[in-house]
Amino acid sequence: MKAETVDEHINLGNMQFALGNYQGAIATFSEAIRLDPYSAGAYNNRGIVKSELGDYQGALADYNQAITCKPDYAQAYGNRGNVKSALGDYQGALADYNQAITLDPNCTEAYIGRGILKNELGDTQGALADFDQAIGIKPDYALAYYSRGLAKDLSGDNQGALADFNEAIRLQPSDYKSYNNRGVVKYNSGDKQGAIADYNQALLLQPHFADAYNNRGVAKAGLGDIQGAISDLQEAVKIYQMQGDIERYNNALDSLREIRKL
Repeated sequence: MKAETVDEHINLGNMQFALGNYQGAIATFSEAIRLDPYSAGAYNNRGIVKSELGDYQGALADYNQAITCKPDYAQAYGNRGNVKSALGDYQGALADYNQAITLDPNCTEAYIGRGILKNELGDTQGALADFDQAIGIKPDYALAYYSRGLAKDLSGDNQGALADFNEAIRLQPSDYKSYNNRGVVKYNSGDKQGAIADYNQALLLQPHFADAYNNRGVAKAGLGDIQGAISDLQEAVKIYQMQGDIERYNNALDSLREIRKL
């Protein structure tokens, strides 16, 4: 497919991004910008790709440019909020989410982003309200159910969390994180076998998911399968170390040491 117009370049870039060709997508969106330096959509979409690659400063610059080109671009404000949150600028992120929602009261992504940030900042009720709003606008939004499930779990509402993770999985059966977190809720509710079944499914979908190995190891230890627990925790430790996740690495290592004493 040979793109010629700006819109054709944007469509091609979107296709490349969906197929995982991130560098190709960046090049295509850059060509769209060369053809039209005021293409807010090209800047926004290039920012999305950069954000996916962890280039938050580059993404921030692109979202800034998209908003300069189109000051009422709700999606760009929401995306910029996500990047600011990742960079630790929580107040800036909240301001962007609020602006996105002001410009477009049906901007579900902004409600989700704001809800996730509120949950991380300890405002669980505010987070739940945002997730409820997103689900009210888009009842088949798997991420909204998953995010609300996390908030309900944090608030101690195990049954509500379980129901939300069930719905997230029904809507998106390939969502390994929902299986993992449903497993956590089941484990905390005393259903260790059910938890292990969910961790198994999470690992079937994502074989290098350290959290699922860690959680399954803990569950196996609770059922007396010490060797199975040690094996899983060793795998979790190895993956966390490769990922450079020091906090989780140390926590898994502590769990492994405790289980070896049994």
